[in-house]
Parts: sequence; structure tokens; C-alpha cells
Amino acid sequence: MQMMLAENIRRFRKERTLTQEQLSEALGVTPGAVYKWEAGLSVPELDLIVEMADFFDTSVDVLLGYGIKDNRHDATVRRLQGYRRKKDPEGLAEAEKALKKYPNSFAVASECAALYSGFGFERRDRACLRRALDLLERSRLLLGQNTDPRISEQTLYGEIATVYLGLDETDKAVELLKAHNAGGLFNHAIGHTLAQNGREEEAVPFLSEAMVKIVSELITTILGYTAVYESRRDYASARAILGCGIGFFLGLRDGDTPNYLDKICSGLLACLAGAQFLSGQEEEARASLEKARDLAAFFDASPSYDVSDIRFITPIEGGSAYDDIGATAADVIDRVVKGAESAAFAALWQSAAKKEENTDE
Repeated sequence: MQMMLAENIRRFRKERTLTQEQLSEALGVTPGAVYKWEAGLSVPELDLIVEMADFFDTSVDVLLGYGIKDNRHDATVRRLQGYRRKKDPEGLAEAEKALKKYPNSFAVASECAALYSGFGFERRDRACLRRALDLLERSRLLLGQNTDPRISEQTLYGEIATVYLGLDETDKAVELLKAHNAGGLFNHAIGHTLAQNGREEEAVPFLSEAMVKIVSELITTILGYTAVYESRRDYASARAILGCGIGFFLGLRDGDTPNYLDKICSGLLACLAGAQFLSGQEEEARASLEKARDLAAFFDASPSYDVSDIRFITPIEGGSAYDDIGATAADVIDRVVKGAESAAFAALWQSAAKKEENTDE
């Protein structure tokens, strides 16, 4: 309950243009008493509160100015989320109140765990981190209530491991991450932790598999963004995201050795050319198509689908790339050009491809 009695006494008095002395005379108290009420240094007796409410022509409830919080379950969860976003330390006390009121709620337990974890890391407060561990374990036991598809037992174990790292209990964290690393979800965290703790050689396979996963996800993410921006006719953003991706993937070339990303970049360069062409940048589009043509020819002359040919990635058992985008890099470019459904863009590509044929002659 939030009381606003002091503020309201002052507000009602000023609305009636009364001085503290005049109000004290009306109530039969000293001016010092009124001063203390308005300063929040003391609270009037109940009979005086009733008398003041009558004097100000209002109700006791309004004079007290209290506001009862919405303590229903969903409102409580939203309030805890607000404390976490604002990094408000008052949230810790509210968390304990919520846990007492809803001791068997997954949503409350997980939000309180996040609060304690956040403050534990920021303040390097081991007590907060220990409390976060308790609450994460409670959340795990209550997981059957969860309706958020982003949360699973696996992700909760990842959060628990992160807290163990904050407590410098590295071995526990790594053991937990390894035990729940389905789909390589924690490869990056395991590799990083091992490398930071003098176990570099053990870290490398995890880092390599993490890099493969990152590259694969980045390819689909960039293509997804490209489709979104092109549907909005936001060709500037399409050019920007494609340029970022191409630069990153070409940076993973190991010397002059072809690798699978050359095939991918051939297609991305063709997509970039399409965005440039639609932006009226015909010369830039031609240059991108020529780069795509040359890179495709380089890859198709000695194609490699072994992911270990990509820089930074060590040999991985079964580590071969597969796709359905075309048998060759040249096929990928043709597919992108046809997908653009533009006769003018297709003609531009035919001109760029023909230039290569003439050069070969």
C-alpha cells in the first residue's frame, strides 16, 4: 500500500489558500504538528485524520491517498519484469513478497531468479547469485506450467551454468553445459569457458562446431532479412545486410583455398546486384555480378564442401555442407537472377557472363 497522506494534507491546504498556522488553529493543534505531517515526520491520530477529511470536504480514503497495487498473478509478473528492465533494487524485496504469495508459480520463480541473477552479476554479490540458483532450481521443478516456447529444461540448465560461472565454480558450469548440450546449443559457451581457463586444446572442437552453427544461422538470417527488405522495397537496407554478410564470409577464406562459403557468396553477390539494380545503381550491379561470376568460377573449378576448409574451423567428423540451392555456384547465380523475374536484370547478367566467356576465348 502506498500512502500519500503528507502530500495530500499539503495539497488540500494550499488549494484552500490556508497557511500551516491557519490549519493548525482549525484543528486545534500546533503549527509544528502540521509542519511535521506535511514533511512526513509524523502521522496525525486517526480522529484528526477523520476531522481533516471532513474539514477538506473529502473522504478519509482520498485524504490518505493510498493506492493498492494490483497483486494478481499476471500483474505481479509484469511488475517484476519492470523492476528487472529498470534495474530497480526495490525489485528484490518485491520478489520475496511475490514468492511468498505465489510459491508454486513458474512465472514468478523464473522472473525472481532473473532479478537476483542480474543484481548478483552487476554487484558481484554471491548471496544474490546463490538465491538465483535456488530459484532456478524451483523454476525447473515447476517447468510444467511454462507456456513460453523459448524456455525449456535445457535453457534453464544453461542459466544455472551461467550463475555457477559467476560464482567461479567453473567445473560445475562446464559439466552442466556438456550434459545438456543437445544440438550444440552451448558449444560457444563451453569453448569460451574452457579457453579462458587454460584448457585451450579441449576448447577448440567446441569453438569449431560453434562457428559452423553461427555461419549456418547467419546465412539463413541474412537471406531472411533480404526477403523482408525487398518486400518493403527497402533496397538500401537489403544492400547493407548483404554487404555485411559477404564481407564476413569472405573473411573466412583460408588463403587461396576454395571453401563452401565461396558458393554462398556467389549467390549473395547476385542478390546484392539485384538490390543495386532495383535501386537504379546499374553499374554497381554489373560489378557485383562480375564478382559473383568470378567467385563462382573459382569455386566450381575445385569445389569443396568440407567445412574444415573454412578458416578457424578444425576438422569435424561428418563436417560436410549440404544445400538445395544449386549443383554449382554458377547455378546459384542463375537461380537468383531467374527469381528476380526481371528481363532487364537477366540481360545484365547475360552480358556479365558473356564477358567471362569472351575472356576465356
